[in-house]
Amino acid sequence: MDMLYRKYIKRILDIILSLSAMIILSPVYLVLFVLIRVKLGSPVFFFQDRPGLKGRVFHMYKFRSMTDERDEKGELLPDEKRLTPFGKKLRSTSLDELPELFCILKGDMSIVGPRPLLVQYLPLYNERQSHRHDVRPGLTGWAQVNGRNSITWEEKFEYDVEYTEKYSFLMDLKIIFMTVGNVLKRDGISPEGAATMDYFKGSR
Repeated sequence: MDMLYRKYIKRILDIILSLSAMIILSPVYLVLFVLIRVKLGSPVFFFQDRPGLKGRVFHMYKFRSMTDERDEKGELLPDEKRLTPFGKKLRSTSLDELPELFCILKGDMSIVGPRPLLVQYLPLYNERQSHRHDVRPGLTGWAQVNGRNSITWEEKFEYDVEYTEKYSFLMDLKIIFMTVGNVLKRDGISPEGAATMDYFKGSR
């Protein structure tokens, strides 16, 4: 049953769930589009290349949550200075992640899987950590419900690899329910004392 789920059923459910969610949440998309345009300006969406299954790069979409404020040299200010109270609310409620449903529908992502990180991290993973790309990246994942940004990179990657080794329908269902609980409680949104997670620089 697990093999059938991994090979066929998971992808079918991804298509059904992502398409249904996009239709149901279309009014939310519209409201967020207007609010972001008014409060943060244009563009409303944030686009970035991220590595997916087998490390293949795809375009990931999110709602913008930071301003484009720059210093006198024209360089972007630190994340904590560009993240407005409105942007913090978008992140704490995970509403900024909603455009990723389109990535799921396209087949670049899954509902559940390791979070897609930066392309620049690819050469920094050790052999075990690189196995996080054995499955499609997810909107939520095992690491997200076990600490999200409040745990170390090494702990995150261990949860990611554990997921690739053990995932099943019941495990995915458990992660989805835990995700709902974490979003409501707003757990692990950012590391203590920082607006965003420090960049991964490789494991010792």
